[in-house]
Formats: sequence, C-alpha cells, structure tokens
Amino acid sequence: MAASLKRRAVSAVNVSTREISRSLLPPASYRCFSVLNRPPPNYEGHIPLTKVERLGLAVGSGLMSFLDPRRGDLIAAFGEATAQPYFIYSLRNRMLLSPTGRRILRDRPRLTSTSLNIPHLRSLPPNTLGYAYAAWLDREGVSPDTRASVRYIDNEECAYVMQRYRECHDFYHALVGLPVFREGEVALKAFEFANTGLPMTGLAVFSAFTLKKAEWRRFWDIYGPWAVRNGIQASDVINVYWEEELETDVHDLRARLGIEKPPDLRSIRKMEREARKRENEARERPGPKAV
Repeated sequence: MAASLKRRAVSAVNVSTREISRSLLPPASYRCFSVLNRPPPNYEGHIPLTKVERLGLAVGSGLMSFLDPRRGDLIAAFGEATAQPYFIYSLRNRMLLSPTGRRILRDRPRLTSTSLNIPHLRSLPPNTLGYAYAAWLDREGVSPDTRASVRYIDNEECAYVMQRYRECHDFYHALVGLPVFREGEVALKAFEFANTGLPMTGLAVFSAFTLKKAEWRRFWDIYGPWAVRNGIQASDVINVYWEEELETDVHDLRARLGIEKPPDLRSIRKMEREARKRENEARERPGPKAV
C-alpha cells in the first residue's frame, strides 16, 4: 500500500514538473526566429525575414537594381529591405503628425486605374491635376496598376505607407512633368530622397553615375540642384490626398506644396539633338571650291 502511494506521488510530481516546464516556454510565435521557425505573416502576402535574410535581400537586390534600373521588382525589394526598422517608421510618424496623413492612414485608399477613373480624368480641364496625371500616363505609356504589393515590411501599417508611396510615385511625375526614362527617374528619385528619406530613393540617385556625359551634365547643373532644393523645402508629399486634388489647378497645387516645376527635360533633349544635327550637317557640307 505504501509503495503504491509512493509511486503515485512520484508520478504526480513528474507530471507537475513537465507542466511547469512547458508553461515556462515562450509561445511558438515568440521563440527564436529562424528559417525553420518562421512566425506567421502579419498581413496578406507578408513574408517575415530574419536579419540575415533581410541583409542578403538588401545587398543582392541593391546591387542588381543598380546594374539594371529597369528591374522594378528588384528596386521594390531593395526598398522594403532597407526601409525598416527606422526609415519607414519615420515616414509613418510624419503622416501621423499631419491631419491629412492621419486620414490617409485611416481610409487606406488605393490608387488604381479603376479607383481613379482614368477616362474621366481625361475629360477634366487641362489645368487640373487629374488631366495632367492622365496625360502623363498616356504620354509615357504607363499604368497605375503595375505597382508591386509590399511583402517584406513587418508592420502592417508601415506596409501600407510603403504601398502608398509606390502608388503616389506617378503623381509626383505628373506634378513636376519629369518623364520615365532613366534621366527623369534619377531626378525624381533625388527629389523623393530629399523629401521622404527612404534609402532606396537615395541608392537610385547613385545611378546618375551611369548616365551619359550630356545627361550627367544636365543632372549636375539643372535637375540635381532642383531636386535637392525642392525636396527639402516642399511639404511632405506622402501627406497629399491625391484623390481629393484631382480637380485642383496643378499650378496652385505646386505652389501650395512649395514645389517649382523643373525645365522640360524632353524639350531640352530635343533642342540639344537638333543642335547636334545642325553641327553635323555643317561639318559634312562641302566648303567653297578654291579658284
């Protein structure tokens, strides 16, 4: 009888010890984050990354996007890998300081061809932002539906901030009139870096070193100084509720934001091409024959 009671007591102690040990273990979601123990996603499409994975993504995508700036997927990945833990939170906090920014975070609108009703924008007066935006899309042959979804930002609200930045990018183009080819993109990215502070936009500025000689000269003399000056002095463009400004006079909107429109890049390139053509024709034209 005594032996039986002793065995039951020992068994109870062992069970209690195991239960206490299990209770002291952190939940699975709080255990060491590794490739083999990845936490659940924080939102649809989210891919949690370890610090090593994030570093690898930043280095790999940054290098490849520098070599091939046309790879929008790599640029997007680099932007997300380098935006946290500080920069995207800083941008989100600047939105929280603005009444309009807080409304955007609360409403979470998306900028797509459907939500913007592009055919309607084409019918607006030519001086409006909506018309300028639609005309810019048509001229450059781009669509607002091509922006990749955010995947590597851990905080769900900050992920929306990054998504909003991406979808607003074409409005920045339309507002200042810069085209989508490399020279125009570098100038706009320099403006965005001065205004938002996102590292990805800063890396894009370094691609200016890959520009041709004439393009580099224009960037150094005209568009680089314009980008830095206006990016710093302008209001936070992330806090513009573009959907509510579509019928606003685009000149008034630039004035309100403190943005100067840069010289027309396409016109400058066209004039320089024509000047070179005239010079070449003059050199090839035979001179007067000697008597």
